[in-house]
Amino acid sequence: MKEKKAWVFNGYLALIVILALLVGGTALLTQAKILLGIILIVLGILLSTGVVVVQPNKSYVITFFGSYIGTIRDPGLWLTIPLSMRKSVSLRVRNFNSKTLKVNDVEGNPIEIAAVIVFRVVDTAKAIFDVDRYEQFVEIQSETALRHVASSYPYDNFQTEGYSLRGNSEEVAKQLTLELQERLKVAGVEVMEARITHLAYATEIAGAMLQRQQANAILGARQIIVEGAMGMVQMAVERLEKDNVVQLDEERKAAMINNLLVAIVSDRQAQPVINTGTLY
Repeated sequence: MKEKKAWVFNGYLALIVILALLVGGTALLTQAKILLGIILIVLGILLSTGVVVVQPNKSYVITFFGSYIGTIRDPGLWLTIPLSMRKSVSLRVRNFNSKTLKVNDVEGNPIEIAAVIVFRVVDTAKAIFDVDRYEQFVEIQSETALRHVASSYPYDNFQTEGYSLRGNSEEVAKQLTLELQERLKVAGVEVMEARITHLAYATEIAGAMLQRQQANAILGARQIIVEGAMGMVQMAVERLEKDNVVQLDEERKAAMINNLLVAIVSDRQAQPVINTGTLY
């Protein structure tokens, strides 16, 4: 099924014709021309059943005795085929907020996830005839696609490279949009945007995952501190040797490097120890 334009006629001119038929038929009845008067009145009433008012960003799907005639999209007052059935379909942009779903990510960790879907109807014939209740179809397919995307990525990447739900929200949203569009095109729906609105570990593992994140953060910070300390120690040794401040053999140099690293890397204030003797 594909949308097509329905036959319409200017509604204001149609109202004038209908009024003329009703007035003329009534006048003929008073003049004893009963048959002709009845015919005009019936014709006027019949034409009035085809008058329809279309609001902006709204459409009507027209069927005539089970056959799809077409869709009226243009706002205004129109006359379409009399005795036809009309189904209203909104063309406005709408939001769908999914429920908070509990799924397992690609690593098997239970997570909670929710998303907002921005969509609109672009083919009214498909929305009405190809699926049953397209709004409910959008809801079910959106949650199905969200579950599939959530189970295709890890919540977070700790040691490996690649996309994650938390670290690559733009890429995940794009993938979710593409999958939703593929699922909803049968309903004549265009997915304009899909965004994750809620993402968290499930309650039963939230504490353990928080400790893991904190441990990784501490390890990362320590790595930066050690790299900085090594650079500072190297610079200090090179400066001492360049300026001939003191001559250090390998053992004294090792002791000085050890003391400098302890003072810089330690997370507590270092207490200096004054050596009044020698290393030997």
